[in-house]
Amino acid sequence: MSFCVAIDGPAAAGKGTVARAVAEVFGFAHLDTGLLYRATGAKTFEGLAPIEAAQTLTAEDLQRDDLRSGDAGQAASRVAAIAEVREALVDFQQAFARRSGGAVLDGRDIGTVICPDANVKLYITASDEVRATRRFDELIAAGEVTTVEQVLHDLRERDERDSARAAAPLKPADDATIIDTSNMSIEDAIAQVVALVKLKQR
Repeated sequence: MSFCVAIDGPAAAGKGTVARAVAEVFGFAHLDTGLLYRATGAKTFEGLAPIEAAQTLTAEDLQRDDLRSGDAGQAASRVAAIAEVREALVDFQQAFARRSGGAVLDGRDIGTVICPDANVKLYITASDEVRATRRFDELIAAGEVTTVEQVLHDLRERDERDSARAAAPLKPADDATIIDTSNMSIEDAIAQVVALVKLKQR
């Protein structure tokens, strides 16, 4: 029997870390759906049109070593605003969500569009400043040269684009539990989500 956990939220709020941890605790499969868009965006760097990039996406494309770069993140947000790109990737995500043994999907439209009937829906967020500091630390650790101010600008620009797009905008599902991690340790956030999942499994 399948059990689906849908986790949405803006960049660097902690949703990916929580999703991976929850999947590990319960033995569920995990899909970072943002990687699909990052990989699609990265393929456009090579001259492919966004829709073609999405329609020809392969498992190997998800293994690229440049998917966590700032450029890939911005490209992901741009291609994600194209309805035809989202449509090309919906089937893959929904099939993943239905797999036996349970699944955790994190992204921006999981609870609202991809898995509206998910057993657990979460929206994980944090203040702009906290998210910018977290993403800055990640990028510096990965060897990128940037500033907190530039990262904050990029995050806000991406948030605005993701929230304003006509196709599956970034927003909490009406029945999602909202968790603000601004002043919360990642351990506490994970514990809170694990408790919610256990409650739904009863």
